[in-house]
Amino acid sequence: QVELVESGGGLVQPGGSLILSCTASGSIFSINTMGWYRQAPGKERELVATRTSGGRANYADSVKGRFTISGNNAKNTVYLQMNSLKPEETAVYYCNANIVRSRWSPARDYWGQGTQVTVSS
Repeated sequence: QVELVESGGGLVQPGGSLILSCTASGSIFSINTMGWYRQAPGKERELVATRTSGGRANYADSVKGRFTISGNNAKNTVYLQMNSLKPEETAVYYCNANIVRSRWSPARDYWGQGTQVTVSS
């Protein structure tokens, strides 16, 4: 079993900041990437940011310069620092991890339950 547990969502005013965190636990041999996606009501889930185990980051154009993804490989944890938040970024934010469970297993994606981020005055 593999579990991703997110924390840090909540209500923030426009222009404010939040930090999300996600920790993977369970039967894990290695983690290729960890990252964040979001889904607003009535919209498809979209990439926010991902990070490889080597530290290479990838961001959606809409968040570049405002969001920063970081991680602690030893703790199987990824963080998302979100600054200058906008009302249209209100969504459920999901943690994603591409995990190998054993040396004989292929990598597969796992998802967290999601954490609500609401940007409103």
